[in-house]
Amino acid sequence: MSAAGQAKEDFTFTPENLSRAKTIIAKYPEGRQQSAVLPLLDLAQRQNANWLPRAAMDYVAALLDMPPMRVYEVATFYTMFNLAPVGANLVQVCRTTPCWLRGSDDITRTCCQKLGVGLGETTADGKFTVKEVECLGACANAPMVQINDDFYEDLTPESMAKLIDDLAEGRKPSVGSQTGRRGSCAQDGATTLRGKTS
Repeated sequence: MSAAGQAKEDFTFTPENLSRAKTIIAKYPEGRQQSAVLPLLDLAQRQNANWLPRAAMDYVAALLDMPPMRVYEVATFYTMFNLAPVGANLVQVCRTTPCWLRGSDDITRTCCQKLGVGLGETTADGKFTVKEVECLGACANAPMVQINDDFYEDLTPESMAKLIDDLAEGRKPSVGSQTGRRGSCAQDGATTLRGKTS
């Protein structure tokens, strides 16, 4: 765990999030409440500007009556948990084989050059952090990125640069395919065994 991940000294859920946490915990059978660790860590991270300080992990451990080390193991295993502060827009570039074959290196390069940061770094204004991650599950629409909770697919360096510009200016870009593709249809349009559909 990084020193930055340990910097915050205290953490408690807001009353609303504590109520949500209790609802989540109640979904698990008696004696299995520790199974709620993933959704509770996610809730804590969302409350804390998209990162988990050690204090938040300790709080979740106490809430679930489990050793803090078990919570640290979960938080350090899953890449969806950030153990240090990240930018308001966490840009996660998929680098798994389908995205790589379709140009994810160019997408990563565009992000880093346009924002003036390296991988894992945050812009000086705190608006963007760029990371490379493994499969985000939209292989048919590669290359793609996840920015916070949204997927942006069928990217080119130009469309990635436009996404960054829109987010920097406070505009909400359209999620999904950036070429107008519907779902995971073939790029040339929907097809059947007999040819294209209208």
